[in-house]
Amino acid sequence: NDPAKDTLYGKLYNWYAVNDSRGLCPTGWHVPTDSEWNRLVKYLDPNADTACANCSQSTIAGGFLKSTATVPTPGGWNATSTGSNVGATNSSGFTGLPGGYRDSGGGFGGSLGNFGNWWSSSDAGSGFALYRTLSYYLADAYRNSNSFRCGFSVRCARD
Repeated sequence: NDPAKDTLYGKLYNWYAVNDSRGLCPTGWHVPTDSEWNRLVKYLDPNADTACANCSQSTIAGGFLKSTATVPTPGGWNATSTGSNVGATNSSGFTGLPGGYRDSGGGFGGSLGNFGNWWSSSDAGSGFALYRTLSYYLADAYRNSNSFRCGFSVRCARD
């Protein structure tokens, strides 16, 4: 809820906003489906497991999606004992930033700088939807599901 963070990371949206019929993305764009995310991960890592659920689909694709910026650079990823922003090359041009998340109770919990999470438009059932996660300490691309009430980033794809 800090406009300065919006400038760096963008806003966090719950899945109700993602699924709103008025559309979150501009005309000619859409929130990618889980299938579209799977195709991207498989393109970046032909050995990726895009059939798994709540798992690491690839141990390298996340690095290809992450911005190479590290703290103290504004918007940068935190460093670890194993190195700064593990595996980040941004070779895909996605420039994923660690915008964190908002949990289903409304708290932010210190994830800013550590994790980037992006919704898909795909409903996982029982009040959950699918999304992707990148982290500061691994080069993995994770596929997860979480409550519609959580706040994650959104990246629009061209129609």
